[in-house]
Amino acid sequence: MPARQFFVGGNWKMNGDKKSLGDLITTLNTAALNDQTEVVCGAPTIYLDFARSNLDARIGVAAQNCYKVAKGAFTGEISPAMMKDCGIDWVILGHSERRHVFGESDELIGQKVAHALENDLGVIACIGEKLEEREAGTTEKVVFEQTQVIADNVKDWSKVVLAYEPVWAIGTGVTASPQQAQEVHEKLRQWMRENVSESVADSVRILYGGSVTGGNCKELASQPDVDGFLVGGASLKPEFVDIINARG
Repeated sequence: MPARQFFVGGNWKMNGDKKSLGDLITTLNTAALNDQTEVVCGAPTIYLDFARSNLDARIGVAAQNCYKVAKGAFTGEISPAMMKDCGIDWVILGHSERRHVFGESDELIGQKVAHALENDLGVIACIGEKLEEREAGTTEKVVFEQTQVIADNVKDWSKVVLAYEPVWAIGTGVTASPQQAQEVHEKLRQWMRENVSESVADSVRILYGGSVTGGNCKELASQPDVDGFLVGGASLKPEFVDIINARG
């Protein structure tokens, strides 16, 4: 079985301007990055073209969301076709903020996943439980249900990475322990083995997202089923370079 390539995504969310993002891009372009790690930066929609034009070609660019059709009367939305036209290769879908702040349903997220893949975009598909769900002991049920809807809409898993993001650890400074992260990732991989296929379970990359920092990234990266990170706040700081290089 070939080793899964380590993957680090930065989700800039609704942050930055041309000055601060330009400085960050310069930092990334000039840093010594582990060339065995795939790196993708998720820029705000209005800065996608700016990011792609200025980032080194070795770093991918992701949109933070997209719609489920190619064009039409959908004010404020962007489509995979538009992203491809701007040289964008990835899209983040199903992020907990889209689910819980903007009310996106599992069904809609599944439709977006299908349409993005049809347009040859790579998909960073996010799943994760809220604090009350973890405390109620329903983490697996919630995460497996979300993963099922994604799996129902995927034909080619080579273009998909899963990002497990415990909602209680996003932007809170609380990080799942390496053992907690590994436990969920291992169960997710087992679920893939039983519900998708042996080969997909072995090859699909499962990222951890939830207050990853330069300080905790190495221990998290050492877990056997943690194949990388989707990083929020820390992806806007110079320590993002340390996170990219967590598995050296």
